[in-house]
Amino acid sequence: MTSITSATGRIAALVAAAATALFVSACTETPASDDHASHSQGAESSAPAPSGEAPAALPAGVNDADVDFAKGMIPHHEQAVQMSELVPDRSSDPAVIELAAAISKAQEPEIKTMQGFLTEWTGSAATGHEGHDMGAMGMQGMVDGATMERLETLKGAEFDTLWLQSMIGHHEGAIAMANTEIADGADADAKDLAAEIVKTQQAEIDQMKQMLGG
Repeated sequence: MTSITSATGRIAALVAAAATALFVSACTETPASDDHASHSQGAESSAPAPSGEAPAALPAGVNDADVDFAKGMIPHHEQAVQMSELVPDRSSDPAVIELAAAISKAQEPEIKTMQGFLTEWTGSAATGHEGHDMGAMGMQGMVDGATMERLETLKGAEFDTLWLQSMIGHHEGAIAMANTEIADGADADAKDLAAEIVKTQQAEIDQMKQMLGG
């Protein structure tokens, strides 16, 4: 009887020990599903955020140089028109007044043409420079704000001299931009416009230098 009781006690002790071991193991192990979930969460957190939509492709026969040309030349022309509008009330030289009118007459339609290019190519005529100080754009030949303010305060010969000097530099910048389009652009109409800008504005530069006595 004693041996049976002793054996029963030992069996009970072994069962209890086994149960304890199983309990400890269950507490320390991470369920496979939890491991998978943790891995998935980690992968999701480390994955890069999706980027924005890619810009629409340009039409065939048009490249980035064409777009850059139009986006840069539109505000460049707009400043030339703005400068020309200062002339009638400030200049005393009929030749300067006539030249300013010719510049506006030539460049205003060109602005509309280039806006049409951008709308056709990109779906929008926006240049990205709207609302910015024209003189602070960093484009070639752009007249800075201080010079524009000074032009607004001058009259007569002083105005004419500064205006001609400023417009010569402005035209030279436009020619450089147009030559870049001629060299790097792809659109035939844009390249033709660039060639016309070079031709017209070089002739005006020569005229303005003569007017300055140079």
